[in-house]
Amino acid sequence: MDRPAELSLEQKFNLRSFETQVEKMDLDQAQHFLVKLYEQMMLRESMYKHFLKHEWGIEPRPQFE
Repeated sequence: MDRPAELSLEQKFNLRSFETQVEKMDLDQAQHFLVKLYEQMMLRESMYKHFLKHEWGIEPRPQFE
């Protein structure tokens, strides 16, 4: 049985590729990258919440005139 908590082979490859890129960054680049990554994570979370509220009927659809 597949366990969703494990990474696929493709994900492991992508993670290793990402690790190689991060190792080449200087401190300023890494700090800037982390801030942008965190911002994107927060935006994704907001989108998920919005989509779930819409899907579950918690949030009404906007009315266009």
